[in-house]
Amino acid sequence: MGGLEHATPGILLTLIIGVWILFSQLRRAERGHEHFIRRIPGIDAVEDAIGRCAEMGRSVVFTTALTDVGPVLYACLGVLHSVAKRSAAYKLKLVVPQYSPEAMAIVEDSVRDAYNDAGRGSSFDPQSIVFLSSEQFAFASGYMGLVHREKAGAAFLFGVFAAEALVLAEAGQQVGARQVAASVSPEQVAFFICTCDYTLIGEELFGASAYLSREPVQVATLAAQDRVKLMFAAIILIGVAQATAAMFFPGAAAWSIERFFTAGWESLSW
Repeated sequence: MGGLEHATPGILLTLIIGVWILFSQLRRAERGHEHFIRRIPGIDAVEDAIGRCAEMGRSVVFTTALTDVGPVLYACLGVLHSVAKRSAAYKLKLVVPQYSPEAMAIVEDSVRDAYNDAGRGSSFDPQSIVFLSSEQFAFASGYMGLVHREKAGAAFLFGVFAAEALVLAEAGQQVGARQVAASVSPEQVAFFICTCDYTLIGEELFGASAYLSREPVQVATLAAQDRVKLMFAAIILIGVAQATAAMFFPGAAAWSIERFFTAGWESLSW
């Protein structure tokens, strides 16, 4: 809230419009409105990989890697819930290696809920949520050993990754697992593209979570984000157009988008 003390009227108005867009989309979702989400190949690959495991009788591995409790984890949980529910329906073994003790408790509850939703609550095994290590490369070593022992048929790597990304993906490659990765770490995307069958880039992770879970709040929030991005894109285009025009017609514009955002409260005439 400290930053709002220095907000100009233009910035404050933009924030209010953004909040209004968010709540309007949430209200639409509560009324049963179906927001459209473009389906991407990586989402289809999640379902196909689980079906492949069912055909081969091999286990499914899902890791959130270095993801701590936060927005990215909750986005991953939407995908994990869908994966766990399908694994339960197909009677597949699901293993979820963990790095963060705090996230592990939330992940366990999410997987348990998925099994209950699939009508197979009694089949849920708490031991399938495996804590490996809170040290980066110790976790990577434990993950490699787990994937090799399980002979995983599918491996899902969703969340935050660092230097261990290539190590994790190579482990799945060595056992012939179908791999789908989704990372909000831009510097790791290239490694996943090289080693995984499908890679979701950046905010596609949030789109996948909303699409698979169909949770109204997630879908509405995603729709609101897209509309706010369009608003900022329009502001940028207007600003570029005005700056370009000012080069050819100096002083012609009495009002500019820059002045709208930089003018202070003292500029208002009451």
